[in-house]
Amino acid sequence: MANLQTYDAVIVGGGPAGATAATDLARRNRKVLLLDRPGRIKPCGGAIPPKAIEEFEIPDEQLVAKINSARMVAPSDRHVDMPINGGYVGMVDREPFDEWLRERAAGAGAERRNGTFTRVLRDEDGTALVEFRPAAASDRNATETLRARAVIGADGAMSSVAKQCVPGAKELPHVAAYHEIVRSPAPTAGQGLHDFDPARCDVYYQGKLSPDFYAWIFPHGETTSIGVGTERKGFSLHDAVDQLRKETGLDQCETLRREGAPIPLHPLKTWDNGRDVVLAGDAAGVVAPASGEGIYYALVGGRLAADAVEELLVTGDAKALASARKRFMKAHGRVFWILGIMQRFWYKSDKRRERFVSLCDDPDIQHLTWEAYMHKRLVKAKPAAHLRIFLKDMAHLLGIVSPWQKAPVAPPESRTTD
Repeated sequence: MANLQTYDAVIVGGGPAGATAATDLARRNRKVLLLDRPGRIKPCGGAIPPKAIEEFEIPDEQLVAKINSARMVAPSDRHVDMPINGGYVGMVDREPFDEWLRERAAGAGAERRNGTFTRVLRDEDGTALVEFRPAAASDRNATETLRARAVIGADGAMSSVAKQCVPGAKELPHVAAYHEIVRSPAPTAGQGLHDFDPARCDVYYQGKLSPDFYAWIFPHGETTSIGVGTERKGFSLHDAVDQLRKETGLDQCETLRREGAPIPLHPLKTWDNGRDVVLAGDAAGVVAPASGEGIYYALVGGRLAADAVEELLVTGDAKALASARKRFMKAHGRVFWILGIMQRFWYKSDKRRERFVSLCDDPDIQHLTWEAYMHKRLVKAKPAAHLRIFLKDMAHLLGIVSPWQKAPVAPPESRTTD
């Protein structure tokens, strides 16, 4: 084993988390290898908030569309339009976007290899040995091995690195997601519920399309993602997408590709092995409940994993690896907790979904929702807005009002304070 190349870090998985970790470590002059399985495209709505664009220096040319509103569709087909006043949500196409992230890592000094991770072994001195099957090998059973002072597992929701190395990873619950990429039709905005607006994302909260999550239509400029997710086994994602396409007229659009993959539901309780392996992105379970948003959290997770590995390499203290999860949960754990409660309660039945969408018609809720999404923090709203939202939520939770009925609000004198 003495002749094996030794890297400061071998990163398994070249999505947003892995590529970001590779970039950050390479910029610190670490010897980094980024191992990625070619041909992998994750089904994804492709939405990234301005916070991600700013924090991770994503150039405007990587955005295939800018979304300025969302439409929430209830089981009854009643809908709520939620404009983003003064802002936008960026949309990316994951195939070129992920490759751009990997190329940025290579430009920073990371070495790229295409291959499939197989296992982590140990050298005589305990150093990690990363074994993989090279993509270019003529013998499909051929493997190569590299030495690594640290390993970052960023290989998705069903992470092989996590299952082999991190306790509890095998029990990671997930939503099955499936989407079809179609050629975008001509805009038909203003022509009814099922019109097509290239600057609007449509989200369907209907049990017929998803019994416990949602379905979506997300424009990506020249293409559009039409998808659905569910945790319920036996539910046909393909049939749901077919139905959504027929109902919206998008069945007439050319289908360019079909993709499916698991999306994790909860952050794992442990992200490292207490020695030299740490997880990031979907492998760590960092996809927001209720919304299914993952790109921003993957970028953050990759950066935090890189920081943790850097500390390990400098100090030799394996406890440094646990800082990735601690820092992530400190910054985003409360948001994940709140979104998890929302998903478990509001997505449980069509009766509750109807109430949920009707609540989204409220200007206070729309404002706080967009502020929290765009800037990735819980908004410290003015007291009157919090009071109004609390009263409206309670009215719906207790069934005091019917869906789409105006709930009680704070007294007029309170409303003048915000």
